[in-house]
Amino acid sequence: TNSGVQWCDLGSLQPLSPGPGDRGCSEPRSHHCTPELADEFIRANATNKLTVIAEQIQHLQEQARKVLEDAHRDANLHHVACNIVKKPGNIYYLYKRESGQQYFSIISPKEWGTSCPHDFLGAYKLQHDLSWIPYEDIEKQDAKISMMDTLLSQSVALPPCTEPNFQGLTH
Repeated sequence: TNSGVQWCDLGSLQPLSPGPGDRGCSEPRSHHCTPELADEFIRANATNKLTVIAEQIQHLQEQARKVLEDAHRDANLHHVACNIVKKPGNIYYLYKRESGQQYFSIISPKEWGTSCPHDFLGAYKLQHDLSWIPYEDIEKQDAKISMMDTLLSQSVALPPCTEPNFQGLTH
């Protein structure tokens, strides 16, 4: 039912060309559409918005999956055998013995040279939040941290205020 509401397709509204004796009035031509046509436009609009939301959800799901994978990797690395005290900021080299046992060392494969006793699995930097960064990602991560440090160290443009201002709080 119409219930007194008139639907119109705003995309089809066009100004009238001034005609003879017309004062240049540019009232839109009256194009009425059916409720069904309006429903199609509303559905298309909602579909477009929902598509954007679905893409955002997929992106968030991928980020969540990455967070969980990193947490799993970090937990596993914290349980690897290590005969030294691990300190944030240092790089540790992961090796695997013939028995299958993994362990951390501070000696790189390059330092071992040809006499490396076990299979080298990878290198990781222990971050200050106790997460691990794969060696190949250290530069990128350090650049991100440096950028955040720069942003955080910039003074905020606030007006100088040396005394508390209680104006308007007292009678």
